[in-house]
Amino acid sequence: MNLSWTRTVKKPHNPMINAGAILTCSLMNALVKPDMTSAEIFDYTMSWFKRLSGGEYISFNNAVFLSEREAADRNYALGFYMRENKCFPKRTNLKEVMDYYFQCCSMETNCEAMSVIAASLANGGICPTTEEKVFRPEVIRDVLSIMHSCGTYDYSGQFAFKVGLPAKTGVSGGMMLVIPNVMGIFAWSPPLDTLGNTVRGLQFCDELVSRFNFHRYDNLKHLSNKKDPRKHRYETKGLSIVNLLFSAASGDVTALRRHRLSGMDITLADYDGRTALHLAASEGHLECVKFLLEQCHVPHNPKDRWGNLPVDEAENFCHSDVVEYLKSWAEKSKDAPQECFPEAVTTTTEADEELPTNTTTSVSHSGNTSPIPSESGFRSPSPLSSEAESTASVASVDKTKPGL
Repeated sequence: MNLSWTRTVKKPHNPMINAGAILTCSLMNALVKPDMTSAEIFDYTMSWFKRLSGGEYISFNNAVFLSEREAADRNYALGFYMRENKCFPKRTNLKEVMDYYFQCCSMETNCEAMSVIAASLANGGICPTTEEKVFRPEVIRDVLSIMHSCGTYDYSGQFAFKVGLPAKTGVSGGMMLVIPNVMGIFAWSPPLDTLGNTVRGLQFCDELVSRFNFHRYDNLKHLSNKKDPRKHRYETKGLSIVNLLFSAASGDVTALRRHRLSGMDITLADYDGRTALHLAASEGHLECVKFLLEQCHVPHNPKDRWGNLPVDEAENFCHSDVVEYLKSWAEKSKDAPQECFPEAVTTTTEADEELPTNTTTSVSHSGNTSPIPSESGFRSPSPLSSEAESTASVASVDKTKPGL
């Protein structure tokens, strides 16, 4: 029993323990619905749970209620102690409050209904099956905050450190896990540990966050050893390239710096082979050009699909300062390779690696069928490869030709 609150303000602030739950019931009984009878306020409470569960199975177990009321010496002691310290609102009937508390402890449901309730909490108070807005988002924020810090009894601190997600366990062996804006999970396994938490439920949470980056502080740009199922399989690289090119085209050096610090490959190009340096040069953004070359160390002479260099783009649009800077940079980089073909959006993402490896796509060339070369096929095995070989490898995936 946790009575640490008695040494401070003598009022329980944690509704996730017995004393706080009893006080919450007294607030419902005396302040929220003072005009309701004991039966009406319990029906009112059950209706909210049914709305959260989308109409799934929520019932009442009378046998559990009688057992709770007969073996409630500790709970009654907590109630008397709180009444002595004037924790309850005025006109509070302690017997009615305790019966209401025992009724709430005797509600009966199943994993399907509880998972929908968890999903409603993860969805900001909107039930995902009925789309009904049950609670306001600020209410859900408060509930998840309490669950994150106090949901697993005396194991709450270690659970927040290892799992980092809002959760609530019960002595029945149930465990509700909420992944905000993703999903809700409910697990039931009766064997409990010494702290009153389900053993298999805690193990499930540990294995879940070890595979997926659901921990509250796992969503870091450089964390690549965990999967993120929240992203679409083509979202990571495709949208990142779009954002990178738009940043260069608009002259947003701050955004380019953010892309670089996130670990993104700044040399990536779109399907036309145009890189961030192409767009910055064509728009005349000298600061972006300087940042890309001096800080990001991108190649100064990548060619797009039409063979245009960044300096050609600057000359076409009469940006003399950019042309002068690029030419001076090229003079300093005479030892660099003569040309650089940027990597187009053809590399596989982490989600793509989960596809069966025996799936291939074939392209017809003059009646012969051959698989499209993989990413490694676009790169020459050595810097001494001939220009003809490079041209042939690029032409094999040129989808602008008829018949492809």
